[in-house]
Amino acid sequence: MQGIQILFIIGIIALIAFSIWRSGERRKRLGQWAASNGLSFSSSSDRSFRHQYPSFGCLHRGHSESAYNLASGRRNGRTVRAFDYRYVTGHGKNRTTHRFSAVIVDSQVPLRSLSLRSEGLFDKVTEFFGLDDIDFESAEFSRTFHVRSSDKKWAYDVLHQRTMAFLLESPRFSLEFDRNSVIAWRNRRFDTQTFDAALAVIEGVLDRIPKYVHNPSGNLAS
Repeated sequence: MQGIQILFIIGIIALIAFSIWRSGERRKRLGQWAASNGLSFSSSSDRSFRHQYPSFGCLHRGHSESAYNLASGRRNGRTVRAFDYRYVTGHGKNRTTHRFSAVIVDSQVPLRSLSLRSEGLFDKVTEFFGLDDIDFESAEFSRTFHVRSSDKKWAYDVLHQRTMAFLLESPRFSLEFDRNSVIAWRNRRFDTQTFDAALAVIEGVLDRIPKYVHNPSGNLAS
């Protein structure tokens, strides 16, 4: 019995050591990726994201939320932040830590509330009860993505034919807009190639916003 207990303790120590090593390797890879993109990098936890981005629902899950492994700086004329995020659900023996990655890009023009994600089976059920999302001229786009916005006309202006085609050809991310920025995320952690893809998707959407959506003064067109 004592031998089994010793083996169990050794196994726990080995798992902890492996987890520490793997976290260190991830920090190293992400630090190198940040440097290659001209971004600064910090592995420290930042618990301010919840307050900085009150409109991004993915940053307001559970409790004890914090961003870490943060790469930030300027890219293609915009401020970007790429990071891992963790939050906790439950307490005590039922406590579970969840982790995912995300990218936030600040917009050079004012935005309005909009969310876009892959269409799921549950969405088909809610449609039956009249809780439908926004439908678009492209049947393929409407089948593929679930889109909501407080301003349907603005959503149509932003998600026009070229942007819909771009998103259909791009890797899938959940996107959320607030007044000043866009977040792209998935419910898991990114590798460096996926961080690149998330940045490219947001930049592609922002670059395709038509000029008529905003006027030269920087205010949204009515």
